[in-house]
Parts: sequence; structure tokens; C-alpha cells
Amino acid sequence: MQARWRAAMDRALYGPGGFFVSGPGPAEHFRTSAHASPAFASALSSLASRLDAALGYPCPFDVVDVGAGRGELLLALAALARDAAGPPAAAPLASRLRLTAVEKAPRPDDLPARIGWTDEIPDAVTGLLLATEWLDNVPLDVAAPGPDGWRYLLVNPATGEEATGGPLSAGDVDWLARWWPSPAPIDAAGERVEIGRSRDEAWAGAVRRLDRGVAVAVDYGHLRESRPMGGTLTGYRGGRQVPPVPDGSCDVTAHVAMDSVAAAGERVAGRAYTLVSQREALRALGADGGRPPLALAATDSAGYVRALAAASAVAELTDPAGLGGHYWLLQPVGVAVDPLMAR
Repeated sequence: MQARWRAAMDRALYGPGGFFVSGPGPAEHFRTSAHASPAFASALSSLASRLDAALGYPCPFDVVDVGAGRGELLLALAALARDAAGPPAAAPLASRLRLTAVEKAPRPDDLPARIGWTDEIPDAVTGLLLATEWLDNVPLDVAAPGPDGWRYLLVNPATGEEATGGPLSAGDVDWLARWWPSPAPIDAAGERVEIGRSRDEAWAGAVRRLDRGVAVAVDYGHLRESRPMGGTLTGYRGGRQVPPVPDGSCDVTAHVAMDSVAAAGERVAGRAYTLVSQREALRALGADGGRPPLALAATDSAGYVRALAAASAVAELTDPAGLGGHYWLLQPVGVAVDPLMAR
């Protein structure tokens, strides 16, 4: 009955009756940047507009949302594109926009027909490929030290109880040596590692679908010099953190080894990636979060209230103790990122 964590996570999240394929959707259980504030969609809309110009106003301009939930972010981006002014030398972006949600769940009945729905990332994407809190739900294996080296952890899907399994494959040993090195001997109490090779492969596969454009992953993560000794595997249900029992009743998630994922995408794209904090990314895209000057209240009280509300919304997205702890990984293909992220 026990299984390696990767297999157990896959069944619990994406198998029949799994957490992400049944029920009301992720928004009912936890708060992502896409759900928290319209400022997040506005920032991505700005990025899409800049990228559209850099690509020469292609038709169609793709926006592909991997791990789309119930399509909330794409709906917001469609509305923002509709209200945006068009470029002087091309048809408005709204008329060229091709929106595609990638999700294992069935298509929502009320989703507008203009938003495509598929369970696989489409080929030949030209535009923006988004992965907002997708990689943290890509199933992965977990390992713990044994007397003869690292061994896979097995889990009982019904209870979450763990046991030690067999030794790691050569590929996973190599991944740990490069990306999650541990001091020797590996016998610290509670030490465990999350083997991110499956996330590297998933991200590389997504980047490979881009003909031209930028792939953007937004997620909680860590870097090689600061991996958490006990790992980050946890569960969420109904807005609360719960034990990660892979029985389909809760989200099971682990933070992403962002540098490892980034290197995998870079190898596919043949072009350097950009990795920044969510705070840096949002400010570069026009979501500053600064409080409006108090003097504005005396001359335009309604404008002051609107500006204050907008600043509060951005503050939640940039709070380092919450959603502001996200990284933004931008992998360009056939285009330069730096001009797109210039303030």
C-alpha cells in the first residue's frame, strides 16, 4: 500500500477524484497571487503588452496559463486586454489574443468559449506562457538518510505515515549532489530532501513549447545555498495548513528549487534566464505599492482613496512573509527580457 511520494502525490492531486480534478477548485482552499489582487493580473497584462510589441504584434498572441485553476487569471487578462488601447500600427491585442488554460480538471461550464481548455501544454506558443504556483504541485520524490546513503521515503496514502524505501537512482543521486548538497555524514535528525528533478523536467518541457516569447514561473522556492534541512512538504485545505496526507482530500505541495528549474529551462532555450523576487517584478511592471501622498486627499479625496486601495492590494502581493515570498523566473525564447522588465 505504501508508495514513493512522487507516485502518491500524482494520484492524490491528478488521479480520479484527485484534489485538482474534482471539487470547486484551488481558490476555495488557498490564496494565490492570481486570486489575491487584480494588481497581479494588471502586472502580467503590462508584461504581455510589452512582449507583444517586442515580438512585432504577432497574430495570434498566445497567453497560456499552466495550472489554470478554473480560468480566473485568463478571465482577468482578457478583460484588461479588452479595455487597453491598441498599438498604432497593428490590430488591438484583444483581437489577436489566444487564451489557453492548461488544467487536468474538466472545463468549467461557465467559462467563455474564447478561452481554450486542454490538459497538455500546446505546441508552437508565440507569446506568454504562465505557470503561477504550478511547479510546487508537480509531484516529486522525497528522501531521507540511511546507514548507506540516501533512500526514498515511502508514504501510506491513506494515513501519511512514512517508511524508508530503496536507494536512490543514479539520476537522483546526481541531482542531489549538484543541487541539494548536504554536509557529511548525512545523519542529522529530521533531515530530508525533496528531489526536484521532476520539476526540472516539467519546466524544460514547458519552455520547449515556446517558439518565441517568455515563460514565467511564479512560485515559492529556495536556492542551493539555503535549502531547508527538513524540506517543505505540506498540505492545504480550506485555507488552513494541514499534514500532507496524499489521499486526495488536500493540496500537497513543496517549495521549488528555483535555481535548478531555471538551469533546466536555460539549457532548452539557449538563452539566460532572469530570477527576481515578486516585489522586484511587480515594481518593474508598474505595481509600486507605495502609499499616495497625503496631500492628494485634500485635492482629490476620491482619487486618494482609490490610490490607497491600490497600494494596499499591492502590499499583500509584496509582503515577504506571504505572497511576496514568491520568486519570478522568466525564461525568454527569441526575445530579450531586460527591456520588458525595465521600470
